[in-house]
Amino acid sequence: MPDSSLALLRWQFDLAWSLFEYHLERLEPDDFGWSPAALCWTMRRAEDGTWTPDWADREPDPVPAPTIGWLTWHLGWWWSVALDQLRGREPRERADAGWPGPGEPAVEWLRGLRADWLAALDRLTGADLASAVPFRPEGDPPAHRRAPARMGERGADEERRGDRPAPSSARRPLRETLSPPWRSARRRPTARPRPDTARAARARRG
Repeated sequence: MPDSSLALLRWQFDLAWSLFEYHLERLEPDDFGWSPAALCWTMRRAEDGTWTPDWADREPDPVPAPTIGWLTWHLGWWWSVALDQLRGREPRERADAGWPGPGEPAVEWLRGLRADWLAALDRLTGADLASAVPFRPEGDPPAHRRAPARMGERGADEERRGDRPAPSSARRPLRETLSPPWRSARRRPTARPRPDTARAARARRG
């Protein structure tokens, strides 16, 4: 008999993906670079053809509004790290989560991660969900594995300065790592019209 927790995880994922795919398949290449506000984070192409995300180690105030391209990169980065943890690998760094580019490359990248995620879920057992995965390593952890700023930033700073020892095996149940960490935005810039609305307006003027 299938584990009820695994069945629930699979059902939740399939529901979320069906809603996501509805919008994903309708995206056009220009949508990925569309700026929703004057202050926004996006993906920038380097001279060698690779893409680099706008980033800050500390959350700025006000929080920049992300472009669709930036969101797809961030989602892919988180998903890749989660897969690394499930496979028992060292979680990759932010710079190692290469974004393939706007349009079909980004869409297919996310679909490929979906396939990898489903394969990983299918290999899990109830015992796996009750097990623990490393949350923070000893010493100074990479930025993407540090405790969130609103949940003990002072303590994390103290640990990095050596005021108190960092936990050697801080862990949390695997089931708690299967959902992305949602972040609350404090002040978002005023949103601009959505891409489909802007395209319709241009078509009427033309």
